[in-house]
Amino acid sequence: MRLATWNVNSVRARLPRLLGWLAETKPDVVCLQETKCAAAEFPVAEVGELGYETAAHGAGRWNGVAVLSRVGLDDVTFGFPGEPGFRGEPAEPSLLDALGEPEPPGPEARALGATCAGVRFWSLYAPNGRTPESAHYTYKLAWFGALRAALGAELATTRALVACGDFNVAPTDADVWDPAAFVGATHVTQAERAALAGLRALGLMDIVPTPMKGPNPFTYWDYRAGMFHKDMGMRIDLVYATEAVAGRVRSAYVDREARKGKGPSDHAPIVVDLQ
Repeated sequence: MRLATWNVNSVRARLPRLLGWLAETKPDVVCLQETKCAAAEFPVAEVGELGYETAAHGAGRWNGVAVLSRVGLDDVTFGFPGEPGFRGEPAEPSLLDALGEPEPPGPEARALGATCAGVRFWSLYAPNGRTPESAHYTYKLAWFGALRAALGAELATTRALVACGDFNVAPTDADVWDPAAFVGATHVTQAERAALAGLRALGLMDIVPTPMKGPNPFTYWDYRAGMFHKDMGMRIDLVYATEAVAGRVRSAYVDREARKGKGPSDHAPIVVDLQ
């Protein structure tokens, strides 16, 4: 089985690239993030021509996640119990007031679960956090706390589980191009890294991919000129898996080629092959 996760940064804008990549790479299960479209607008027919079933969770031009599968798609879950959010429930009134949204109409589309060929997948797009002083950062940590509780509940009855996507946290200083450049910023704070450690403490293993070029398995590079070519990136797209899955990993790599060319996403896919 071949698994993949990719923050496509707008599935409609990257559709030709996505379809070409799917046809060439032929993953069996793909978790997508930042699809930036409502579920009804997801290109189900187009990916269906390549043999994929689709589960999509999106509410408009922000966020959005999806799972594509050629090996079955069952038990689809939109979000997870206890997931907080700018527009979700339950959320602290003080947090919503700080964000200027005291009347939340519905949850954000940041998590989608599905079972494919006996493996439970979660496609996850964690909040950015903006700055450590902001209410968005508080929300980010609350989201991770709810995610840990939800995954813990599933792991009580599920051996084969993969939680993957854009976590918006670099696990260690080695996962950013220059730790000094991130002092005082999000993505590298002790609390964010502790949230990731909490997920690993559930029994999830970090499947670190091999870079296709250079020593760094970075998955994200800012669009600013030269960042990608100078490898000034971050490893914030992660694949966390239980031993039942991690023990079957034959190879894992960052597909840098998908980050090249005209109009790419600012993220590269991670591809994992299982025995």
